[in-house]
Amino acid sequence: MMNCMEATRLISDAQEQVLPLKTRMGLQVHLMMCSGCHNFKQQMGDLHAITRAYAKGEDERVKDKGKG
Repeated sequence: MMNCMEATRLISDAQEQVLPLKTRMGLQVHLMMCSGCHNFKQQMGDLHAITRAYAKGEDERVKDKGKG
């Protein structure tokens, strides 16, 4: 069984590369049982989306200025 340290490392790795099927399956099992790692995965996804949007110049503060 995978521990949380291994799971968080794999979650981070998955942001940059496709994990092997067996590894993805093991990670999914861990995520179903561990709410902490599940939350970490969601936060990593959010952080990835935020940094991607920032790099494209899609800053939320700029969008909100036109609404006021």
